[in-house]
Amino acid sequence: MRTEHYIEELLYRYNCVVVPEFGAFLAHTASARIDSASNTLHPPTKVISFNQQLSKNDGLLVSHISKAKKLSYEDLLEEVITTSKSWKERLQNGETIDLHGIGELSMNTEQKIQFKPEEKINYLASSFGLAAFSASPVLREELKEEVEALEESVPFIITPEKRSQSAFRPLLKYAAVFLLLCATGVSGYQFYNQNIERQSLVQQDAQEQVSKYIQEATFFDTTPLELPALSLKVDKKEVVTGPQHHIIAGAFRVKQNATKKVKQLEQLGYQAKYIGANKFGLHQVAYSSFTNSREALRFLRKIKNTVSQDAWMLSEK
Repeated sequence: MRTEHYIEELLYRYNCVVVPEFGAFLAHTASARIDSASNTLHPPTKVISFNQQLSKNDGLLVSHISKAKKLSYEDLLEEVITTSKSWKERLQNGETIDLHGIGELSMNTEQKIQFKPEEKINYLASSFGLAAFSASPVLREELKEEVEALEESVPFIITPEKRSQSAFRPLLKYAAVFLLLCATGVSGYQFYNQNIERQSLVQQDAQEQVSKYIQEATFFDTTPLELPALSLKVDKKEVVTGPQHHIIAGAFRVKQNATKKVKQLEQLGYQAKYIGANKFGLHQVAYSSFTNSREALRFLRKIKNTVSQDAWMLSEK
């Protein structure tokens, strides 16, 4: 089974794909950039990295493969774990694992997995169809030199303007501008005074109306009311200890949708509940929860056969 093929499909939609008992491939969005050395404009993309510490199964990869191959979740989980063990053995033997479309994995001298991502594939869906663009730089200095040389070769002749107008004509222009400014200033001052008077009259009228309403107001009796005593019934919930196995019905980005799903499942007779948000911010709803793993697996098979093939099991310690 080519597990890397299914990892590659999930990286287009998710930013974290965990390979159980091996590690996680993480995708980080990077903005568009310009490579000044090669004069190349690169579009926004997803940068793929690897984290060996995130190896706990979140059900995403196994559920995707199970749905694609139409096989049981338990069988495919064992197959994926077997692939993880095989990859670890190959890396410890000094081999380099080439995951087509994702990158290369190798082991360093400190026995830690090193990852070299594949840069030819862009997993950012919004950048679909955008490729790197190369262009020749604009040589502004050379163009400037050509313009300066052209200016030197073209002669410019400046001839003095003949004055045929009267010497008093400029003085008349300045006098007209001064009178216009004076008239504008007087008009603006009068408008300002009128506006101030209107505002004061409006404020005085408003104060008179408020005083009138205050005088006519009727106040209620301020004696405190005696309320009847209430008896509250508190339901004590049993605290569950030990590992929990949740059969997941769905994960929602909006918590209100998760609450609606819980009510729908309760109406259908399931002991549904909201189990919180995962590390990706999705609010998870379970058909039911079990402390016994065998009972949880039997219930999961029943749900897959009768209700939904998308159901999967989340185990918490």
